[in-house]
Amino acid sequence: MIAGFTGHSAPDDLRRLIAEFDLAGVIYFARNIVEPGQVAEMSREVAGLARDWPFWISVDQEGGRVARLKAPFTEWPPASTLGRSDDEQLTVRFAEALATELRAVGINLDYAPVLDVHSNPKNPVIGDRALSDDPVVAARLGAAFIQAFQKDGVAACGKHFPGHGDTDVDSHEALPVVEHDVRRLEAVEFIPFRRAIEADVATIMTAHVHARALDRERIASFSPVVVSSWLKERLGFAGVVISDDLGMKAVSATTPLPEATVSALRAGCDTVLLCNSTADEQWQAIEAIIRAAERGMLPQTRIDDAWTRQRRVKEKFAAARPVATPAIDRVGHADHQAVSREMAAWR
Repeated sequence: MIAGFTGHSAPDDLRRLIAEFDLAGVIYFARNIVEPGQVAEMSREVAGLARDWPFWISVDQEGGRVARLKAPFTEWPPASTLGRSDDEQLTVRFAEALATELRAVGINLDYAPVLDVHSNPKNPVIGDRALSDDPVVAARLGAAFIQAFQKDGVAACGKHFPGHGDTDVDSHEALPVVEHDVRRLEAVEFIPFRRAIEADVATIMTAHVHARALDRERIASFSPVVVSSWLKERLGFAGVVISDDLGMKAVSATTPLPEATVSALRAGCDTVLLCNSTADEQWQAIEAIIRAAERGMLPQTRIDDAWTRQRRVKEKFAAARPVATPAIDRVGHADHQAVSREMAAWR
């Protein structure tokens, strides 16, 4: 589990949860952020709570509408500006600057880039978060971002598989339906994810959408067909699969959190996001995982796969992480601001 929490430091309920069960990591939101020095100290505090394996200290920092870290952090234009520029070098400079600022405050996983293809102008949730409406451009720039970003020691997350670009419903509010057949999905939606996998992206996030051509019964995050058969086996993804937040209404409107947690893990997700749930709800979700494992509802092979993937990816990033942490004054640096202005010229 990657858990959200309230406050500007690790609260007692988070400490108790970690002491009892351990976690995969934490996720920061605007509610956790005051200024860069405070974020760096909070990250040191949280990292010190880890037991056997380092935590994912994560954030949604895409640029544009989805940015938890505001000024004096560099404020980035939306990813669509990169698509309009069609400039791989600009994309690389953006990735390097963003990774530097995140490392300076102890963040080692960012839920970016968005790999959805923006093929529906009426989409209320993706829009300019996507790199492009052209799958080939989205794939090329997404791969460039991932390689540069991860070279600088921060894990990337391609999202939202199997594709959230051609929907007209926000999964935060209701369940979107993807009507395309498999041929179309392979020809459009899957192209950026295939390139991301070739670029060795560390993690991929599932979408809370119902792709009926892949699984008529279950939403993508709960579907072994989508997560295990397609993403892991057919597309060959060997990294960590992370569910989107299980508190979103596309899930919570019909499925209680403990049941949703087990369903996502059974489907093939290796980690679940619980962003806005209370500590009691997070506790209940973990207890549901334990009961499911004890009763054989969550097979040992599934647990072993999730554990192996977590360990492999975390070991890789621990070994590859640059020795020196960037100085805090790299946050909002003039060089980064110049990259932001260059991106903004393509609005």
